[in-house]
Amino acid sequence: MLVAGCAAAGPGADVPPLEGTAWVLAALPGSDLVAGAPATLRFEPGRVTGSDGCNRYGGSYTAQGGALAFTPGGMASTRMACPTAVTAQADAFMAALAAARAYRVEGQRLLLLAADGSLRATLAAQSQALAGTRWRVTAIHNGQGAVASLVAGSTVTLAFDADGRASGSAGCNGFSAGYVQSGTQLRFQPAATARRMCPGDALMQQELAFLRALEGVATMRLEGARLELRTGSGALALALERDDKP
Repeated sequence: MLVAGCAAAGPGADVPPLEGTAWVLAALPGSDLVAGAPATLRFEPGRVTGSDGCNRYGGSYTAQGGALAFTPGGMASTRMACPTAVTAQADAFMAALAAARAYRVEGQRLLLLAADGSLRATLAAQSQALAGTRWRVTAIHNGQGAVASLVAGSTVTLAFDADGRASGSAGCNGFSAGYVQSGTQLRFQPAATARRMCPGDALMQQELAFLRALEGVATMRLEGARLELRTGSGALALALERDDKP
């Protein structure tokens, strides 16, 4: 497998290490990608994780000198049902991973190649910089050992500017806080908020939980349209989805 992979990559190919990189599917030969269903691929030490556009998956990988192989027998994944077009794309993407025997990096593109050198998938590098991005919170650690979805009808937002300030709505009051990002490390300063009373105890408790969770953030994980903010112990503090509305 390794010999075939190296041959496919070709002499002089640009084959930087994959560990610590994150990618979003940009093209599948012979297939049109489904809008709003991004497939992702993240390389961690000896392990890959991501979304096939429908379900979460994970498995192992080996990469050496341009050769590449993913988990023998296929990836482990969740089993959520999705629309037919999204399922077809997900199946094609997972088939591309299974067939990959080599890789090449060209600028900000990752090319996955079969043993005969044919292109199976093209992925684009995903920036991990938060500056200039906007997010909607989908789940908050409630401070009682559980991560809870938002109160029905409420909205919590988080935007990062280029000057080290984060701001948004905590669900009832607006807030702002300084932040510092260094790679996957992320810290927030205590947030300044308005003091308007929230309509209902549930909304008030959610706002307090959000602000506490924000202060406890130590790391971030950006993948496709999803952002996870975690504590120093690795517990999920906040789950967010990209907000592309102006």
